Amino acid sequence: MDKIVSPKSEEGLDPHDWDDLRSTAHQIIDDAILHVRDVRDRPLWQVMPDAVRKAYAVPLPLEPNALEDVYAELKSNLFPYPMGNIHPRFWMWYMGSGSFSGALGEFLAAIDGSNLGGGNFAGSLMDKQVTSWLKEMMGFPETAGATLVSGGSMANILGLTVARNAMAGIDVRSEGVAAIKQPLSYYASDQVHSCHQKAVELLGLGNNALRRVPSDAALRMDLSELRRQIREDRIAGRLPACVIATAGTVNTGAIDDLKAIREICNKEGLWLHVDGCIGALMSIAPENRHLVTGIEDADSLALDPHKWLHVPFEAGCALIKDAALHRDAFAVHPEYLEEKPRGIAAAEYLQDYNLQTSRGFRALKVWLTLKEHGVAKFGRLIDQNIAQARYLTEMVEDDTELELMAPTTINIVCFRYNPAGLTDDALRALNTEIMIRMQESGTAAVSDTTVKGRHCLRAALCNHRTRKSDLELLLTEIKSVGSAILEDY
Repeated sequence: MDKIVSPKSEEGLDPHDWDDLRSTAHQIIDDAILHVRDVRDRPLWQVMPDAVRKAYAVPLPLEPNALEDVYAELKSNLFPYPMGNIHPRFWMWYMGSGSFSGALGEFLAAIDGSNLGGGNFAGSLMDKQVTSWLKEMMGFPETAGATLVSGGSMANILGLTVARNAMAGIDVRSEGVAAIKQPLSYYASDQVHSCHQKAVELLGLGNNALRRVPSDAALRMDLSELRRQIREDRIAGRLPACVIATAGTVNTGAIDDLKAIREICNKEGLWLHVDGCIGALMSIAPENRHLVTGIEDADSLALDPHKWLHVPFEAGCALIKDAALHRDAFAVHPEYLEEKPRGIAAAEYLQDYNLQTSRGFRALKVWLTLKEHGVAKFGRLIDQNIAQARYLTEMVEDDTELELMAPTTINIVCFRYNPAGLTDDALRALNTEIMIRMQESGTAAVSDTTVKGRHCLRAALCNHRTRKSDLELLLTEIKSVGSAILEDY
């Protein structure tokens, strides 16, 4: 008779001592509160020492480590070296500054552990509730399609996918883009975000399908040029399909004329997609909602709760006016994902409205944040940022050493330090060095860009911790650092 081998003891990932876990978890929460509470007292960003960089090159861990030791390493090597976007003087790339309640929502979503691909459970209902709230905030009908995604790039890709399928004149999902009888044209301002190039390439249309329409003096899409390009494309045998209007460009915050573009789309039979990842949420701002009038008439809309709703990354949203077209673009039901009359599968699959079968529970952090603070407060915070941008603009205009480089439409200010007697090339080098030195000192973070061929600094005020005194410090620091650089030449 063969010898019976005793099986190895079974393992899991739960702790052997829950009290030890509780103690470490409480310490993590306490430290997290201090990290956010004291953010203003720390450098915004700092250079990582070589020892820290080397810590991220150690070999794969094969054996366990005590959680408190692992956390000690994080505390030493991660938290002192963030990007800095929760700091009140981070105005670099356009991103929200987070909130503690949003972070708690992210934690609770992970503890719940649900996959939001769909199903009959509370998280699925919360996801639908949150997207219904976002539809209401944007003026979209309750019947519209909606889905939470990673961010603006994915939200735009989904909207443009539905537009392609709706306008192609064939069943693209069955026949493929090669069967489209006429090349499709999408139209966007020359200020459009780069994600739209990625989108048309991903959709198999090619970069040439994205027709860049010149912008006017206010850096908005030139509508006479839009009409001209549509006419030219029809004559050339192309099929004008979609206009991508931007509600807040990344460079300057310019807002295309949404109502006029809607009229052109109606006349020409085109789909209107609005990239609202920067400015769409102005719809809830009492003083500035008029700037995005007409956004509710879009066929599809992309927006980002992780910007002006300040929920932690990632949280984007795609809204599609026609929910049937939305679902038809993505729904697939293999035998292992059939809906059932009862049980966990007795509900519509949320994955039918996007590309992900596995989806994180993004809705919880949005739900918790909105429930705690209320939509009205976020509207006031948006108005506050826009007022701060106007204050910064006024200070720039009143200072002979500073130059405003583009109109300030919303909360993005483009300007440069411009002492007399320097060429444009010298000013580019000077302002770039100012920007980098301020980052390295941990004082403030702005980005740089080029507007109509001229280099400048760019401050994007999407931060609920920013105060006017921070903006005053920014300009003082720019001139001080700039003066010191010139003295060294």
